[in-house]
Amino acid sequence: MTPVSLVEIERKRALSSQGALRARLGELGFATTGSMAEVDTYYSRPDIDFRETVECLRVRQRDGRCEVTYKPASNPSTHSVAGVIAKEETNVELADADQAAHANRLLEVLGMVFLARVEKSRTHYRNPRQPELTVVLDTVTGVGTFVETEIVSAWPREEVIRRLDEIECRLGLDSCPVVSLPYRDLVLQC
Repeated sequence: MTPVSLVEIERKRALSSQGALRARLGELGFATTGSMAEVDTYYSRPDIDFRETVECLRVRQRDGRCEVTYKPASNPSTHSVAGVIAKEETNVELADADQAAHANRLLEVLGMVFLARVEKSRTHYRNPRQPELTVVLDTVTGVGTFVETEIVSAWPREEVIRRLDEIECRLGLDSCPVVSLPYRDLVLQC
């Protein structure tokens, strides 16, 4: 039996204030599942600029843990004009946060090129009636505040996008500007 591939489908929007959104999340039954600081170190290949292909290779440190993540290049089927991103991620969880230095060193020794370091505070919200849905509030150092609405599922993409649109409307996010650039690129612009 072939395992079902789960795809993370998300949209990011800029926020001017978190207060109204936090109140609306509570009204709709969402509760925080935790806040944390994350430090992401991004890399590219020497022969391919991941900023141009919108690929992601990063080492993430958070909550005493560390992981290496790869997301493939963007194309019209993974990155829509409406700012919806749908990509399958490859994640490798490492033993603990101390492994981040070793992971970064390994990527450098393999010839990967350092791109950026992104530091952010992140708060996750979940609703027990919608376990596949996560709303994430991010404050990215030196860049600003954002909200990501994401669903991880094997559902048809059109159904997931419909659900994202619906929840963003109910949260009052539909008028917030869509941000299509990854945090890595926003940090590099500063």
